[in-house]
Amino acid sequence: MREFQSLKFIALFKGLFKRFGVDYEVMMMILKIKLTMDERRVPTVFNEIGKKKEGNQFLKSLWIYGLYSLLLLPFLFIGENYIYQMSIQFGMILFILMTSMIADFSAVLLDVRDKNVLQTKPIDKKTITVAKTIHILIYMSFVTGAFVALPVFVSLFQHGPLFSLIFLGEIVLAMLLVVVLTSLLYLFVLRYFDGERLKDIINYVQILLSLVMVIGYQVLIRAFEFTSFDMSYAFSPWHFLIPPLWYGAPFELILNGNTSSYMIAFTVLAVLVPFLAIYIYSRLMPSFERNLEKLLSDTKGRKPGRYLIDGFWSKLLCCSKEERVFFRFSAMMMKKEREFKLKVFPNLGMALIFPFLFIFNELRIRSLEDISEGNMYLFIYFCNILIPGTIFMLKFSGSYKGGWIFKAAPLARESAAYRAAVKVFLAKLYFPVFLLIGVVYVGIFSVRIVPDLGVVLLSAILQSLITYNMMKEEEFPYTRSFEFAQDAGTSRILLLTLIIGAFVGVHFIARMFDYGIYIYMALLIAAIIVGWRKVFPENRKQADVKVASNAEAGI
Repeated sequence: MREFQSLKFIALFKGLFKRFGVDYEVMMMILKIKLTMDERRVPTVFNEIGKKKEGNQFLKSLWIYGLYSLLLLPFLFIGENYIYQMSIQFGMILFILMTSMIADFSAVLLDVRDKNVLQTKPIDKKTITVAKTIHILIYMSFVTGAFVALPVFVSLFQHGPLFSLIFLGEIVLAMLLVVVLTSLLYLFVLRYFDGERLKDIINYVQILLSLVMVIGYQVLIRAFEFTSFDMSYAFSPWHFLIPPLWYGAPFELILNGNTSSYMIAFTVLAVLVPFLAIYIYSRLMPSFERNLEKLLSDTKGRKPGRYLIDGFWSKLLCCSKEERVFFRFSAMMMKKEREFKLKVFPNLGMALIFPFLFIFNELRIRSLEDISEGNMYLFIYFCNILIPGTIFMLKFSGSYKGGWIFKAAPLARESAAYRAAVKVFLAKLYFPVFLLIGVVYVGIFSVRIVPDLGVVLLSAILQSLITYNMMKEEEFPYTRSFEFAQDAGTSRILLLTLIIGAFVGVHFIARMFDYGIYIYMALLIAAIIVGWRKVFPENRKQADVKVASNAEAGI
């Protein structure tokens, strides 16, 4: 078992852990085992194709956060209006950290799989909980470091070492605040609900957190007034509820000498709230672990209504009996797979809010009547950001070891399983989001946009086919472990998201010609028919054999 540099850093705080009653040696052993297991990939039943990737794939994907950090750099070059530029920066930082926490690390925080091993040993529950929290903090530190390393380095040359030191200190406080507040929120939910209902509520809480972070960023913007090409800040008591302002205040207080009472209060909140949250969390840790055991219970009954809806969609969208079986199976997997929801639901929240976000911003300078006469309805394409990430997640399952049934079953058409998975995504996840946004958009822009909405829906189907074709591997859906979900797919998801821009561009050009939108619609329908047959051949095995024989014949 190799030594980890992160554990050597934690060893510097040995005395602090012991002072709080944590069994330091046991905690370090738990962390070492957890970090070692993170670097190992359990082979799946169908992982024979390609070489197994070694090392921690999450750490190898951190470059994507470095790419996101480029968004922070412009705010370092807009003068010395620190309360504005640093509040905006910390709004972005808190948003990235919160979404990473709820999407990637909630499963670790709520993990109960090690209870049978650890709780049967003479180990204090506080030690187990602290080890779990430190485990999350290690990875959150990597995410935070990758996201802010470049801005901190640039700030050192742009604003000096004191600015950079304040920046680093507040980043640590912001990271602690995100982890602890998320834990406290889950503790509140755990206290009042149990079993499967609790797990569903946690998923909905994650959507709510995503929406709150996006909406909160817009509220933050409105705390400033744009006059004469300068951003001026006007204090209001409700601003105490906006954490990014807390973290912008110390820069204004220390570097600009603004000793206003509200600046001092913001600075105190920036320092005090994270430590107060840590204290509250430490006192509630036994309760958290005790209530966490509710996740082991299964109290959710069958809901016949859901199965009737699945049956309706399967009969409407599937041509063969075999495909209908796979459709109902895929629908059940999407409902039952907790980790699938952990990964996908935050994106679902983004897809719901982004199409309205830009219209909301435009209302600052134009009336809704003026907006309704324009072409801002094209922002509905933002709901298509749901497609790449969700299509990618169709490969994974917590019950992936049962995937052998696909190989053992006498399937007439293997492609039925793939087609059904994509159809379930479109019918059960994408279409409800699109329908909700579409109804509101028709209310805003009138029925004149109905053909445009039809084009957007067809574009989404075609984009789903393109995405699946570029991400597919020679394996059935739901047959890979979620341990591989943080693989190199991140970069492909980002690139496939950019396809949305191409669809928007073509749509915009089609609107410039008479009947152009209807011609474009016809072309999309033709592309979908051809693409569907290409991506999902009637018999995948026969198609593969035909390709191989053609290659041998030199065709």
